[in-house]
Amino acid sequence: MKGQPVKLAPRARRIIAFLIDHFVITSLLVALTFLGIGPDFLNERPDISTLLSLVLVPGFILYFLKDSIKGRSLGKWSMGLMIRKNHDTTEVPSLGSLFVRNLFLIIWPIEALVLLASQGKRRIGDRVTNSVVLIDPEKPAQWKRMLPLIGACFAFCFFILMFVGVAIKSSDAYKTAIDGIEQDKELQKETGGIIGYGWMPSGNISIKNGYGEGQLQIHVKGKERDVNVQVYLTKDANHGWEVEEIEN
Repeated sequence: MKGQPVKLAPRARRIIAFLIDHFVITSLLVALTFLGIGPDFLNERPDISTLLSLVLVPGFILYFLKDSIKGRSLGKWSMGLMIRKNHDTTEVPSLGSLFVRNLFLIIWPIEALVLLASQGKRRIGDRVTNSVVLIDPEKPAQWKRMLPLIGACFAFCFFILMFVGVAIKSSDAYKTAIDGIEQDKELQKETGGIIGYGWMPSGNISIKNGYGEGQLQIHVKGKERDVNVQVYLTKDANHGWEVEEIEN
């Protein structure tokens, strides 16, 4: 190697960087999938396979190109690492080399074993593209590198929480559950008259081959008192959702 003195990236940092990249890109794909399907994803959709393909194909391309910005991915930047040419550590490998290098992550268990066993801390992708992962001597302060990552995690969790809540409220099962609650005379009497519902229902809805089951926990707001109810629903291939039982 030539250029300024450099240090090989510790194996632990490389593994953490890989996990960060995997989490971030997977989270992005999940978010894009939800946005593509829309809030009615809990209802049956015949075009679901096409939508998944439209998201997954670009997602894999993005994954393989994750190190294309100056030899750094978000995970490597967070860990203070960078990819450089093995024979000249001042040069970033070409875009094609970075793409090929990450193709070998398809066999990531083997790549991890090779990295752990290699004296030069290089996996198969590094050897094939003649590249090396180094500690970045110009890395920002650790808090500056961690803050965006923490922010991204909170943003993703908030997005999923909100989207799932909206999706449940948009589902046919939830609408049927609300109809059943409003027709329940005992609930109407207990609450003194229903005036609304909680902003975030919870539970699970599953549909397969036209048949479905659902269990929803819904906060019911009343004029005199609020109650929490559980609604059990079923669906067959020829009919819509039906309320089987309401508990409170």
